Amino acid sequence: MYYVYVLHSQKQKWIYTGCTDDLKTRFAQHQTGKVKSTQFYRPFTLIYYEAYLDKTDARKREIELKNNSQQKEFLFKRIHNSVNMVPSSNG
Repeated sequence: MYYVYVLHSQKQKWIYTGCTDDLKTRFAQHQTGKVKSTQFYRPFTLIYYEAYLDKTDARKREIELKNNSQQKEFLFKRIHNSVNMVPSSNG
């Protein structure tokens, strides 16, 4: 199983989108500062994820969310009620 996930920094209003085959381990890496691109934004809340059987499908979705502002905006509108956030950056 492959996952596309969205993290919200509890320290700053910052959003990170990523892709992994082990969501639990990857989230722990983000929380402990082992991911260079997110280490200064810890701690995080996992606010959203999607599961895929195929790695290629997961990577396409991750890229779509990072590069397609319309898809990103649609997703954030869907999850806005869960988390009070204003996305200012996307990793």
